[in-house]
Amino acid sequence: MWRILPEFCQKHPRYEQMGLRDLCQHVHQLYAKYDIARLTTDMYLSELTPAMKPSDAFAHIAHRTTERVAIDELEGRVATSLITPYPPGIPLLIPGEVFNKKIVDYLKFAREFNVQCPGFETDIHGLVEVVGDDGRKTYFADCVRAA
Repeated sequence: MWRILPEFCQKHPRYEQMGLRDLCQHVHQLYAKYDIARLTTDMYLSELTPAMKPSDAFAHIAHRTTERVAIDELEGRVATSLITPYPPGIPLLIPGEVFNKKIVDYLKFAREFNVQCPGFETDIHGLVEVVGDDGRKTYFADCVRAA
């Protein structure tokens, strides 16, 4: 990889000794581990539960009645904003809908992918990335504050 992408490998030294085939195999193994073809289909076809009108959920932001919730704690929580992975750019949730297991599983995959494949991070609008003092990234979504 260092021959074809020298600046990239300088920024991400883990790829210096990899060939393109190695990189593809690494990504393929992650996709297979999480069964991404099935998971992405299942998450878009999963039952979504509206907990409130989108305008009411979004209003929680103005009223400061939201909280940042870590990915592992999202199941059952109510989104205050769109959650949209790119690609494909199709929202998973709109404000007022409840995070379900399939969506949380996908977000866990995205977190793992970002750790295992730096430089190829997924882009999920609505997911907040916080970098700790140790350089590790933690991901959150803004939700309606629990009662």
